[in-house]
Amino acid sequence: MISKTMEQALNAQLHEELFSSYLYLSMSAWFDAQQFKGYAQWMRVQAKEELTHAMKFFDYIGERGGRPVLPAIKKPAAEFKSIVQVFEASLAHEKHITGCINALMDQAIKEKDHASVGFLQWFVKEQVEEEASLEPVVEQLRRVGDSVGGQYYLDHRMGKRGTE
Repeated sequence: MISKTMEQALNAQLHEELFSSYLYLSMSAWFDAQQFKGYAQWMRVQAKEELTHAMKFFDYIGERGGRPVLPAIKKPAAEFKSIVQVFEASLAHEKHITGCINALMDQAIKEKDHASVGFLQWFVKEQVEEEASLEPVVEQLRRVGDSVGGQYYLDHRMGKRGTE
């Protein structure tokens, strides 16, 4: 059985993961509208991945005798100034999620909830991967700047995600 405090914290993270999926789907739509199909594909794959993360929390809460709660999901940003701004926002969001996961882990340790510590360990590692995958993209986009050729080259490369 999971404590009420941990159940509430896990439900809060379920919401964060669902919002993440919405955010990346919104970013994908923006890229589609800008005719950057590769970046759009990358963000669609990211949105699906975040939905998978949400379902892991949903299932775990139920497995531990809790009840998943699905609050309203706030509307994500839909307009962006540039490609690099989108990826900078993505990286900042992943850093926020890392902080949320770390706080959850702290709560699980405080409660001596070893099952939740084990469950959350996967997410700790996942967040390292999330940030590590976005940091070089942000740096490359900063270097490319306003070079249309460079932007389209990276768009083409980013579009291979999920098709490899």
